[in-house]
Amino acid sequence: MRRTATALAAYSSALSLAACGAIGGDGGGGSSASPKGDDITVGLLLPDRDTARFQKFDYPIIKKEVASLTHNKGKVLYANAEASLAKQSQQFQRMVEDKVDVILVDAVDAELIAPDVRKSKNAGIPVIAYDRLAQGPIDAYVSHDNELVGQVQGRAIIEALATKASSSKVVMMNGDSADPNTAQFKEGALGELQGKVDIVKQYDTDKWSPAVAKANMKQAIESVGLDHIAAVYAANDGIAGAVIDALKEAGVGRIPPVTGQDANLDAVQRIVTGEQYMTVYKSFLDEATYAAQMAVNKVQGRDIAFDALTRDTVDSPTQKNVPAMLVPIVSLTKDTIERTVITDGVYTVRQICTATYAADCAAIGLK
Repeated sequence: MRRTATALAAYSSALSLAACGAIGGDGGGGSSASPKGDDITVGLLLPDRDTARFQKFDYPIIKKEVASLTHNKGKVLYANAEASLAKQSQQFQRMVEDKVDVILVDAVDAELIAPDVRKSKNAGIPVIAYDRLAQGPIDAYVSHDNELVGQVQGRAIIEALATKASSSKVVMMNGDSADPNTAQFKEGALGELQGKVDIVKQYDTDKWSPAVAKANMKQAIESVGLDHIAAVYAANDGIAGAVIDALKEAGVGRIPPVTGQDANLDAVQRIVTGEQYMTVYKSFLDEATYAAQMAVNKVQGRDIAFDALTRDTVDSPTQKNVPAMLVPIVSLTKDTIERTVITDGVYTVRQICTATYAADCAAIGLK
């Protein structure tokens, strides 16, 4: 992935100017053929239900932001593929047939979605890749710096192992190989781990399935030995939960450091108890809000405002210099829960610190 410098402060400034009428529609970002008013339909295609954030945060935030930007006249047509490539392709084609104005797609398979992207473009419907970089002629991409996600996860393992790192055996539980983010997470993590720990096993997790991750972790425990696994790189929180379940079922005395990503509620609670070492918090609010702004601005032809949202560029295997927004990330540990997910309103203390977790919450000053 090729990235240019990000200047977050400029985004809100440019959008404010657009809202005040100081920015016209004659920018360099490529305008819609027939700019529309507020009566628009945004198609939203999300990949699965195992990742809790999609249903709980991304879809509701995008829906709310589209409504806000269009004076409650715009709507979101939503479909979830439930980890099925065939189902997502059918949903994509249905949205093209229904003549939505723009499609936001988080691809189940970034490569195999390309024909659907081309059909949409041929029908005059712009496509914005969301969270995962889809191949084909997409108009823009909004996600996070995925290599940095892996770096933060790998760095957390090194910090947790401290002086024992060089002699420690680490298992890597990567994401779905069909997801281009997986390669970037892995590259970032390996950049931190290789040469500093002993990576004894690596697994890819088909469709990010916790059941697959648990089966793979059981194999790792049998192969490496329960007491010899010093840490586990888990690419996301669903995998982390499965890894921890496998370790507990195997009778582990003390759970080794396990990473994660997405800041799922159950993962945050595991961090409170010490079962999970960390997760990567990627602001759902920011990513989903920017995606909705991109979609509406693209359809309504506010090009300079659209450009202000895409100050980065990325390359996919089929396209160079894709306009992009890469949203910052944060390492979430016991020490940063309050200033991340609680400050941002993702969860309340009451939601995290239920009766089961009350004592552990009190122990870390979360109340």
